[in-house]
Amino acid sequence: MAEPTNRAEFAEYCLRRLGKPVITIDVAATQVEDRIQDALNYFYDYHFDGSEKTYYKHMITQEDIDERQITLPDNILGVVRIYPSSSFSNSYGLFDIRYQIALNDLYSLTTKSMVPYYMAMQHLSLLEQLLVGERAIRYNRRANILYIDTNWQKYKIGDFLVVEATSVVDPEIHAGVYSDRWLKHYATSLIKKQWASNLGKFREIPLMGGMVLNGAQLYAEAQSEIEKLEREMINSYSIPVGVYIG
Repeated sequence: MAEPTNRAEFAEYCLRRLGKPVITIDVAATQVEDRIQDALNYFYDYHFDGSEKTYYKHMITQEDIDERQITLPDNILGVVRIYPSSSFSNSYGLFDIRYQIALNDLYSLTTKSMVPYYMAMQHLSLLEQLLVGERAIRYNRRANILYIDTNWQKYKIGDFLVVEATSVVDPEIHAGVYSDRWLKHYATSLIKKQWASNLGKFREIPLMGGMVLNGAQLYAEAQSEIEKLEREMINSYSIPVGVYIG
């Protein structure tokens, strides 16, 4: 069969891996949904394909100015920085430093070294860091509120903020998430563990054909699979933690 392209097909795929329809999987539909969401949450947090860099544009309202904060969408995992509306090096119009350099010196830059231009832009960047600096921000993904520690009086209603952030890769938009090999195995193992937990009070359950289903053994197998997959995630699919000094 083709790869699953939505949540319902993904759930059926996982159940078929466990034996449906040959074996009755004693797990409620709501439990299947919960375990799939657990698998997706783990995927978002640790898999390098589970999140992506994004730029979120927000229009300032009076409520934002009064509260000194903005509310971000639920799919935002973390915030890196906010971009200033103006600076030494990204202002607009006739007095933009880049416009002036292009107007006065571009003809000479085609035959001369680019080092003076590079050094000038580095110097402007240093001046901007010393005299302006980046706005201090605080963000907690569970609250979805971005606090900007700045003078909010300089903002006007209708101004825009551009936020560089990390967001989840929504499988309802990008259906390829449901075809990820690791995610399919992990979600199946979580559902298997749920199935075993439901059968935890029963031992040696007889099945058709003389087979016997042991809930405790099934739970141990599922737990072992989950631990193996989580180790695989950290060792093979997670971006290494950066080294910070100072």
